[in-house]
Amino acid sequence: MRQRALSAAIFVPPLLVVVAIGEPWFGALIAVFVAVAAREAARLVRGAGYPAIDVLAVVGALAVAADVASPQPLRPYADLLVAVTLIGAGVVAFAQKDTTVGLGAWIGTTFTAVYVGMLGSLVRLGQIVPPLPPSAPAAGLGAERGWILLVILLVWSFDTGAYCVGIALGKRKFLVHISPSKSYWGLFGGVTASTAVAVAGLWALGQPAVLGLILGPAIGLLAQAGDLAESLLKRAAGAKDSGGLIPGHGGILDRVDSFIFAAPAAALFVTALVR
Repeated sequence: MRQRALSAAIFVPPLLVVVAIGEPWFGALIAVFVAVAAREAARLVRGAGYPAIDVLAVVGALAVAADVASPQPLRPYADLLVAVTLIGAGVVAFAQKDTTVGLGAWIGTTFTAVYVGMLGSLVRLGQIVPPLPPSAPAAGLGAERGWILLVILLVWSFDTGAYCVGIALGKRKFLVHISPSKSYWGLFGGVTASTAVAVAGLWALGQPAVLGLILGPAIGLLAQAGDLAESLLKRAAGAKDSGGLIPGHGGILDRVDSFIFAAPAAALFVTALVR
């Protein structure tokens, strides 16, 4: 626990600094996260029996992230880049004399690229949010920083609430074949925490606070789903962590897995309900 706390103290402040600085540095940081996480995910996919190709998985994930994050004028070029990399993975798979191995390599590589590349939704979120009302308490942050910070806080608050309540009350477990530590009370604590943060955060951003009753549970539940999805991958690969880059925390994928599912939902929420 001490090692995890020390790693968090080292890892979190630089992330918040980059969010505060904004683009292009935030986009560059997400690109680094995508590249490293894709390599880690490819290793796990191989461990699960699908011989993913590292280089193509990383290039494909970056292409998918660029496609997700691209503004409309650049979208056709990003679409083409995704198509080229995913087709390239199929062509490389042709070289395998065992077609079962070749198909496994194609499936594993394309899955890794699409899965990790969805992290680009965090960058897209910053591009589609409308300006904050001048009267909003957090107007000084700016819309891009404010919304990205809110999503980060929602995921972290869910994790914290789930951990604290789960430790205190979490007797009844669920999906123990994937992650033995998850409990119904922990899920309740996490959703309660993320909902409270969503209500306060939307008020600070000048949006109707009642919408937090939608955003908070949605992001909380999808953050949990993202964590479980990576746990499924690790369990299939027989691995405890995605990597050892961050002492006490595992790899980059272990840190961003919840955002892979939560960020697209936040972008959809903004598109559908924020004016």
